[in-house]
Amino acid sequence: MAQKPITSNTLYYGDNLKVLREYFLNESVDLIYLDPPFNSSRNYNVLFKDEKGQDSNAQITAFEDTWHWNEATAKVYHELTTEAPDHVSKMIEALHDFVGENQMMAYLVMMAIRLVELHRVLKPTGSLYLHCDPTASHYLKIILDTIFGAQNFRNEIIWKRQSAHSDAKHKFSDIADIILFFVKSKDAIFKPQYGEYDPTYIEKFYRFDDNDDRGRYRLDNMTSPNPRPNMMYEWLGYSYPVKGWRYQRETMQKLHDEGRIYYPKKPDGSYDTTKRPALKRYLNEQEGSIITNIWADINSLHSSDSERLNYPTQKPLALLERIIQASSNSGDIVLDPFCGCGTAIAAAEKLGRNWLGIDITHLAISLNKIRMKDMFPDIKFKVIGEPTSIDGARQLASEDRYQFQFWALPFVNAQPLGAQAGSKEGKKGSDKGIDGVIRFKDDETSKVKRALVQVKSGHVKSGDIRDLIGTVENEKAEMGVFITLEPATSEMKAAAIKAGYYESIWGKFPKIQILTIEELLNRAEVKMPPTKVSYKKAQVEQVQTIQPQMDI
Repeated sequence: MAQKPITSNTLYYGDNLKVLREYFLNESVDLIYLDPPFNSSRNYNVLFKDEKGQDSNAQITAFEDTWHWNEATAKVYHELTTEAPDHVSKMIEALHDFVGENQMMAYLVMMAIRLVELHRVLKPTGSLYLHCDPTASHYLKIILDTIFGAQNFRNEIIWKRQSAHSDAKHKFSDIADIILFFVKSKDAIFKPQYGEYDPTYIEKFYRFDDNDDRGRYRLDNMTSPNPRPNMMYEWLGYSYPVKGWRYQRETMQKLHDEGRIYYPKKPDGSYDTTKRPALKRYLNEQEGSIITNIWADINSLHSSDSERLNYPTQKPLALLERIIQASSNSGDIVLDPFCGCGTAIAAAEKLGRNWLGIDITHLAISLNKIRMKDMFPDIKFKVIGEPTSIDGARQLASEDRYQFQFWALPFVNAQPLGAQAGSKEGKKGSDKGIDGVIRFKDDETSKVKRALVQVKSGHVKSGDIRDLIGTVENEKAEMGVFITLEPATSEMKAAAIKAGYYESIWGKFPKIQILTIEELLNRAEVKMPPTKVSYKKAQVEQVQTIQPQMDI
């Protein structure tokens, strides 16, 4: 099946394997960063803040980091061993024989087939960075060596994400993640990155200062590394070194005129021609300390960090900015096939790159939409895979009513409460039938006020509105919003009207409002005060270079 035409700056909802095969052309992406689940057998929860900024009991399982060998995994394994290139097939068979049919092998099979597709869509000048931890990094390295070629391995980057734990009793404390860096070919883009010098290094080497506002400098040799007869000339009474000077006479004169040559002097101030002049290298003119494969200068996010969104496994923007700056150019296309809360695509947008993000949960897509609009108020992007019609909404509701709920809540900028993605058991915690909350401030006290949101995908009746009214009153909330897939009955509308109004300095607003999915798809909005503070807002960022959207 031919791929559908796509544009950059797009979020895709769906299984990334299916999305890659359906939409992505060969050699269409410049840079790939992926931070897949690590097979750690953990559940990762999104924690939300209450109106006081404290962690609340409301949490959502963003994904279950547990993989199982089952019928679906066996089917993918069969595809890899029968349809993948021969060297990939042999590798996965060998891993299967060694590892066995267990959770680890299930994880490796599901990753391998996706890495085959990611290799396909990467340009010859492109790079891939796979973020992982020691749980499976050694196996993933084997898979990447096979798919990309061992000659295209560039680095195992060690990111020191936190300080040592004091509770490590039986092993050394785990404080680092691993980032495997591969390229498509020898033509891959790479630009060395530089960081700040260590203060002790500065004190040791940049110890000279002429107090002339040019700052600290160090001395560098001016001797030619190889014999150069044309550089053997006397300079201001200083005889030339055995191999000659490093610079031609014209360059030496220029350096002298600019005060960039250090001349050894005698106590009386005259030149000491028994010693050698040296070049002054000023600290403020240097690019900095070159970044190695050990990254200890970027901290993981803490609860007080302004960019923190409370999404599990969220990475700092600085980490992704370094990767994007090193392996792409302005206007290039960056892909994150496990985009989560969107740090990679946010960094790409900030640095003037085009971007593509894929995630399998509506929760992640919803967080991405809100984060990008918070950080870049004028941004324009597409979302593919979400329902755009009543029929699509009905299908989503029939497949997974909690994913339907996650999809619906962003229409009114509401924070999800209490539901678990994909759960057949219902809601976690005591949410009193409330699926989301919109927080807002509308007076000089800056007190956070609430509109409680309930989402219904099935049959609705007037009793639902009466229940919502009761919950709003019991929870001392200001307003209530009822989102329904089915049309509201006249009795429901009458009950909502009977609830009266919420009065604000911004005017009077219906205390209980009913919005249908059809109305929301047609851009209907909650009537309420304009300031909304539901999701923790991301910082507004300036884009370095705005690039036009490009067809792939």
